[in-house]
Amino acid sequence: MAIRLYNTLTRRKDEFRPIDEKNVRMYVCGPTVYDDAHIGNARPVIVFDLLYRLLRHTYGAEHVTYARNITDLDDKINLRAHERGISIRELTEGTAARFHAAVDALGCLRPTVEPRATDHIEEMKALCEKLVASGHAYVAEDHVLFSVPSMAEYGKLSKRPLDDMIAGARVDVAPYKRSDMDFVLWKPSREAHEPGWDSPCGIAQPGRPGWHIECSAMAWRHLGEVFDIHGGGIDLVFPHHENEVAQSTCAFGHKVMANVWMHNGFLQVEGEKMSKSLGNFVTIDELLSTDTFGGRKWPGEVLRLAMMKTHYRQPIDWTARALEEADAKIRTYRRTLEKFNSTESADVPEAILNALSDDLNTHLALVEIDRLDRQASGVSAIPPSSETEAIDRQTIAAGQLRASLAFLGVDVAAPAVGGVNKLFHLQIETLIAARLAARKAKNFAESDRIRDELAAMGIQLKDGKDPATGEPVTTWAVMR
Repeated sequence: MAIRLYNTLTRRKDEFRPIDEKNVRMYVCGPTVYDDAHIGNARPVIVFDLLYRLLRHTYGAEHVTYARNITDLDDKINLRAHERGISIRELTEGTAARFHAAVDALGCLRPTVEPRATDHIEEMKALCEKLVASGHAYVAEDHVLFSVPSMAEYGKLSKRPLDDMIAGARVDVAPYKRSDMDFVLWKPSREAHEPGWDSPCGIAQPGRPGWHIECSAMAWRHLGEVFDIHGGGIDLVFPHHENEVAQSTCAFGHKVMANVWMHNGFLQVEGEKMSKSLGNFVTIDELLSTDTFGGRKWPGEVLRLAMMKTHYRQPIDWTARALEEADAKIRTYRRTLEKFNSTESADVPEAILNALSDDLNTHLALVEIDRLDRQASGVSAIPPSSETEAIDRQTIAAGQLRASLAFLGVDVAAPAVGGVNKLFHLQIETLIAARLAARKAKNFAESDRIRDELAAMGIQLKDGKDPATGEPVTTWAVMR
C-alpha cells in the first residue's frame, strides 16, 4: 500500500519514498511556549499525529522518528516573563506542561523526541560558523545575518514573487543589513531580561539565536542533514520554512533539507479570522474546561473528530455547530459499541488505510467509519441469509469500527479515567506540572499555592524521584 502525500516543494501529490525504510524521519514545528495553545495550534498537532500513526503502521513503530520541537527561546517569551516578574524557565515549563496536557486530551501520541531550543545552542552556533565560512552569512554590528543573494534558489519552497518576499523581509529593517531580504541568525543580548550565551563568529557581545536557525539546528541534531518530511501550518511557509531551507541546504551543501514539505490550511472561528481583538480567540484548554465556546465544555475526542472532518490542506471553519455534530457522532459510535463485548477487536480495514494513504483523506476515512457503524447496528444494503450471518456481520463490523476509531485516535470509551472524570484528570495533571515547574524555579510560594489548590479539590500529593533519571516526580490520589 503506497502512501501519497502532497508536497509543497513540488506542488503535486507524489508517492512517498523514504530515504531509509528502517529510519523514517519527520520534523514538525511545535509550540512557542509563551502562552497557551489556541485551537489553530491544535490543527497541525492532530494532522501530523495522524501521519505519524500511518507511518508507524506502514514501516513499524521502531522505524519512525517524529521530532516536534518546543521553542522556549523567543523575544515574546522574554517579554512575557519580564512582564509577569517570573523567570523564563518558570514561564516556559508551566506553558509547556499545559500544552502537553491539552494535546494529550486531544488523543495525540507523544512524538519520539521533543527537542527544546535552549538545549541546542551549540548546534545553532555551529551552523552560524558554517554559513559565515561558506560565504552565505556575514557579521555586522554583533549580528550574524544570512545573505539571501548568496543563494540562487532562495524562494523555491514558497514560490513567492520577489517583491512579496522583499516586502516581508522589510518588516525587520536594519541599517547593517546588506540586502533587505537578509535575515538574522544570531543577535546580541543587551537588555537585562534577555538571555545570552557566548556568541559565535568572533563576536564579543553575548547573544542569542534568531528564530529560524533554531529549527534547522534541532532537525539536524535529531534527524540528520537531510530527512523525509517537514511539516507545519501554511502560515510558516514564508518566511520561516523558506529560511530553514536556506540555512540547512547552504550549511551542508545539499539540494534539499527535507524531501517532502507538508502544510495544513488556516483555521477561522465562526467565519472570521481568529483574533483577541474580535473576541473569538479560544485556547484548547478553554474548549476542554470552560463554557466560553458554544456554551459548554467539549471532550477532547469531539474536538479531534471535528478537526478531522475537513481535509488538512483545506481551510477549516471552527463552529459550535460542527462540534455539536461531532459530539452526536461520538455518542452514536459509543452506543453502537456498547452493545458488543469490549474485548472484541479486529484489524483496521483496508478502506480506512487506503483513505489515509491518499494524502490523509480523513473525510473518506470517516465516511467508511459511518458505514461500519451502520453495519454494526444491523443496517446493511445486502440482506443477510440467516440470523447467524447477521450477527457475525455486526460483530465483525463492530470490531473494525473500534479498531478504526482507535487508529484515528478517537476515544469513544466511557469518559472516565480511574474513576475520575477525564476533564478533572486533565486539570489535576496540568496543576501538578505547573507545581513541578515552580519548584524547579525555586518559586516555593507558587508551589505551595498550587498544592493547597489541589488539596481543596480533594487531591493528595506524594513527591518523590524517578528511580531511572533522578528527576522529581509527583503522584496523586483522591482523598478518601
